Amino acid sequence: MNDQIQKQLGKTLWTIADALRGAMNADDFRDYMLSFLFLRYLSDNYEAAAKRELGRDYPDLPDDVLERTGASTPLQAWYEDNPDDIADFEKQMRRKAHYVIKPPYLWDNIVKLARTQDNELLMTLHDGFKYIENESFQSTLDGLFSEINLYSEKLGKTQTDKNKRLCSIIKEIAEGLAEFSAEVDHLGDAYEYLIGQFAAGSGKKAGEFYTPQPISDILSGIVTLDSQEPATGQKTRLASVLDFACGSGSLLLNVRKRMGPRGIGTIFGQESNITTYNLARMNMLLHGVKDTEFQIFHGDTLANDWDMLREPNPAKKPTFDAIVANPPFSFRWEPTEAMGEDVRFKSHGLAPKSAADFAFLLHGFHYLKDDGVMAIILPHGVLFRGGAEERIRTKLLKDGHIDTVIGLPANLFYSTGIPVCILVLKKCKKPDDVLFINAAEHFAKGKRQNQLTDEHIGKIIETYQFRKEEDRYAKRVSMERIAEEGYNLNISRYISTAVGEEEIDLAATQRELVEIEQQIRAATAKHNAFLKELGLDPLPGAD
Repeated sequence: MNDQIQKQLGKTLWTIADALRGAMNADDFRDYMLSFLFLRYLSDNYEAAAKRELGRDYPDLPDDVLERTGASTPLQAWYEDNPDDIADFEKQMRRKAHYVIKPPYLWDNIVKLARTQDNELLMTLHDGFKYIENESFQSTLDGLFSEINLYSEKLGKTQTDKNKRLCSIIKEIAEGLAEFSAEVDHLGDAYEYLIGQFAAGSGKKAGEFYTPQPISDILSGIVTLDSQEPATGQKTRLASVLDFACGSGSLLLNVRKRMGPRGIGTIFGQESNITTYNLARMNMLLHGVKDTEFQIFHGDTLANDWDMLREPNPAKKPTFDAIVANPPFSFRWEPTEAMGEDVRFKSHGLAPKSAADFAFLLHGFHYLKDDGVMAIILPHGVLFRGGAEERIRTKLLKDGHIDTVIGLPANLFYSTGIPVCILVLKKCKKPDDVLFINAAEHFAKGKRQNQLTDEHIGKIIETYQFRKEEDRYAKRVSMERIAEEGYNLNISRYISTAVGEEEIDLAATQRELVEIEQQIRAATAKHNAFLKELGLDPLPGAD
């Protein structure tokens, strides 16, 4: 799908969302809209796979014939004509498409119910969502639609009102997508566009589920390069990638996009917000990631309640090739005494209650492979704040784990206007210095948020990759110099952004002034000649 069609699809969907949500809160409506798009994607993908599997046996019947037979979809007609073959067919579909959807729950049938205002719509949707959660996939997707309340009063007071509202939403989505039906494989990109649009209207809440695409591009660009020798280019494969505060999963998907579907073994994510957790799982499937290729866990990262990560045997501890994260900035937390002995924090100390930034960082760093790379977005305060944060920062620096500090422009996020930084960490890094990149002044001004163009993004990644130095932009700083500065990483201490005053050439300026003076005298003399002809007194200064 080219960019123009992609934008058109995204705008069409957003127009539908904007028109249909009415008085409903945007965050609530988002869940309905995105769930129906998800169902549409699964259905179209499944029916395309069914056509390939059945070949000539697939009953590609027009709507009028379907109506006469009473079948809701062509696949339903095949089910009715071949009851003894259904089990074998579904077994093949699980092997090839990796999931099964019963004909009544396919999008085309849901749309037909919506167009006829059929009162069965609510129950069919309810049953269909439950089927997808519990039976469609090899692994169960418990609670995938738990935030979609089909019986919410926000849809209407009576069952009839609710049914009517759902019918109108589904019909509009179906009509809006009709012209794009051939582009089903790219519906995931439209899904990402909508997530971004909803984020733009959600203010501070947006930070819970969305990392702006340009920042996501920078992080994914960094962690997909060879961790020990970035200059040699991108790795051929990552066995695993983790985002422990994954939101809607956009960062993880961006890493996958750079590596290609076969370039990553397994994608791991963790998310504490139930709505966003469901959004991330749908987003994975919408982008063609099989349910066996990702694990998204719903839980508290700082409490480390994911059993997989709590492996007591150090030899069996899971570790990851690449870790990316955009955790909540300066999150207030309540560390217990026992956490002081937690293996993640024991050797560095606990982050202060007022700001869990370093707690998130240490959590991820603990699970990084020795030859892996981690890129995390944090507020600038982590670079210079004192107390416990200074002690943690100092140890990370003395141990040679902080590779690069990247300062980004202010007002890039929907959720905050503060400038942020990216810290790149490695357990085994070759350079004995720290690379500072000051990209704070390099952006395009936007209406609501500042923007990073492809050129800005490319420059940051290239500067990191080749460890290039550039006046007022990038500098490699020795550990001795950083020690002299008290292990303070404030970028302005190492890169001056002040523009020097231009030197004045006094001799050239003198010549210029003399020339101007001569021009004035000549012009005055010419003017006085005209005045003399008119019998008027001349102006002084022409002699």
